[in-house]
Amino acid sequence: MNQTRTFLIFAWLMVATLLWMEWGKEQRAPEPGADVAAAAVDAGATVPGAPANTATTTAAADGSVPAAVPVAPQAGPVPGIAAAPAAAPAAGLVHVRTDVLDLALTGGAVVRADLLRFPQTRDGDSAPVRLFDDTAVRFYAAQSGWVSQANAAPTHAEGFVPESAGAEYVLPADADTLEVPFVWRGPDGTSIRRSYVFTRGSYAIEVRDTVANQGGSAWQGHVYRQLIRQPQVLKTGWTNPESFSLYGATWFSPGEGYRRVRYDDFADEGPVNAQQTGGWLAMLQHHFFSAWIPAATDKVTVSLHTTTGPGGAPHYLIREVGPGLAVAPGAEATTSARLWVGPKLVGQIKAQQVPGLDRAVDYSRFSLFAFLGEGLFWILNKLHGLFQNWGWSIIGLVVVVKAIMYPLSKAQYQSMAKMRRFQPRIQQLKERYGDDKQKFQVAMMELYKKEKINPVGGCLPVLLQMPIWLALYWVLLESVELRHAPWIGWIQDLTARDPYFILPVLNIIVMWATQKLTPMVGMDPMQQKMMQLMPLIFGVFMIFFPSGLVLYWVTNGALGLLQQWWLIRRYADRPDAGDKAGKAVSGD
Repeated sequence: MNQTRTFLIFAWLMVATLLWMEWGKEQRAPEPGADVAAAAVDAGATVPGAPANTATTTAAADGSVPAAVPVAPQAGPVPGIAAAPAAAPAAGLVHVRTDVLDLALTGGAVVRADLLRFPQTRDGDSAPVRLFDDTAVRFYAAQSGWVSQANAAPTHAEGFVPESAGAEYVLPADADTLEVPFVWRGPDGTSIRRSYVFTRGSYAIEVRDTVANQGGSAWQGHVYRQLIRQPQVLKTGWTNPESFSLYGATWFSPGEGYRRVRYDDFADEGPVNAQQTGGWLAMLQHHFFSAWIPAATDKVTVSLHTTTGPGGAPHYLIREVGPGLAVAPGAEATTSARLWVGPKLVGQIKAQQVPGLDRAVDYSRFSLFAFLGEGLFWILNKLHGLFQNWGWSIIGLVVVVKAIMYPLSKAQYQSMAKMRRFQPRIQQLKERYGDDKQKFQVAMMELYKKEKINPVGGCLPVLLQMPIWLALYWVLLESVELRHAPWIGWIQDLTARDPYFILPVLNIIVMWATQKLTPMVGMDPMQQKMMQLMPLIFGVFMIFFPSGLVLYWVTNGALGLLQQWWLIRRYADRPDAGDKAGKAVSGD
């Protein structure tokens, strides 16, 4: 395989990747008016599998988890769980503000959430990113309530009321935590106190329910927690980074691992009804996500559902039911979970110490790219700690990768140097055999064998770098740390395209110069013309790529060009060195 094939393989991989991305995006485009199952209020219905009302001592339920609350087909009710209203009711609405979050919530739902440290645009007066939204056209909420087979219980839609008269809570400057309490009081003497606990600098909210039974008989129920959303229509096209990030639901089980479903695939995936211990469930989008994280020992059942919102718009829901509590008269029991509302900050996500939660930073559905993405971001993050600039960190990453791959690159360029030295002899063979390509190929391979030239010596480094390049593409798309991050001068957002196309033009120049140094051994005129077009083709491909990715490729190409120029000058005109290079490349 000569250098022509190397470039052609590289081109094919890039084109195939772009086509695969475009095809996948078209396949997951939502169909307006698609049939979805409806959900309605049926607060008195039962939960299949809920324990009977026979407990006489305070205890968590015996560990059994009911089957996920089903959605009946076409306009049927959701037993025990009410459908979410399009807007939060005015009564019981509380405003909460911390140093990172500005929220509106009721006892049963967080209905609005602004991320104070993340503006929507780079403009100085930009409003913050709004994750949860209570408007009909952008509806998105986190909800939690209770269902019981034999007792009254509060749902996310009604029952909980603020414990105090205050309608606004602000995290004090001298405090690290803030508690916002709600309470539900049942007709049989049972009450549930729900506390939202906020921590300074954290996007994880503790949601703690304490059941106190002051009645004359045992109270039993199951907590449910869910995320529900009306998805927005995303711009399509391979130039839009948001269209390649996962836009849908995910969940993780310590036993089954990581699973992901795009919204338009909910119907194909089915209810799921996955029973697991601990884990988490989430809804993901570009740079941000929400997640329910039950306690590590809680046995829960995860399910997916579609419902109909106002005006017939589809709402997509992921829910976990469990654990069950059985509380004896005069006793109390508590269950809690964490609700993540915020950005995909790797450091804070890892600080939650939840197995698999780092997969919410969805570098790829493919394990290889996900693994490489995590490693590349780890290196980038360490370099950022040194340079305090993500652009210079990307350049530093190139240097690290180049250093690791130097032995392969050296063998590649030594092989090129030796091929340049024997190019006149190969040209003589071509003239001797004329149009008889088969004899020419046989003679050329005999020459390679005799002179210990390895024609595939230039392919391996390029092929090994392709997974790294693709993984970095996902890292730059997914890493909220790089969102709106500047480099120098005209590059003020490494996750956006170069506004003046300077980096893509530099990439064309570097590739053209590299091509001039590359021996075109055995090429006919048509192949040579194709190779001459390659820099322009790749430059056009990269015009709308994130500038951070093009910066990586320009730096990588420039360092490779310098390395190639130096090694060719060193080895091209030295037969003894060339022979040694040939032996090194061939493995003799």
